[in-house]
Amino acid sequence: MTTPPSAFPDVEKLVVDVLKADPALAGVTVAAQAPAGFDGTQSAVLVNRRGGAWIGDLHLDKPLIEFEVYAPNKPAAHILANAARKSLLMTLGKQIGNSLVQDVEEMDGPRWTPDYLYRGANRYLCLIRLSLTVAP
Repeated sequence: MTTPPSAFPDVEKLVVDVLKADPALAGVTVAAQAPAGFDGTQSAVLVNRRGGAWIGDLHLDKPLIEFEVYAPNKPAAHILANAARKSLLMTLGKQIGNSLVQDVEEMDGPRWTPDYLYRGANRYLCLIRLSLTVAP
């Protein structure tokens, strides 16, 4: 097994940059953390790395990326969740920063779920696994 790099790429930043560049998400807050004053009713996609694995022989980082997608109402949140997942799914085979996207696999599609932090929230969750080549 190959030793993992001392620092993996900042996958959350890479994904945030991909989503921010997508015209379908123009005007939507895309970030790794909720902005000040966020109450769950604004249009937003929050990007979180939820684990993953290092595949040494292939120099791959295989992070699990979770989207928490919010909008003023449930139908708008669903549309936004689908736009965010499509944007990330379309990165297959593309160079993002210093990483090459080898594979993109949806692990859990848009799933409506209550948000216990933000009472008025309309939230969908999505979980996507990326396979990113990491330069040795």
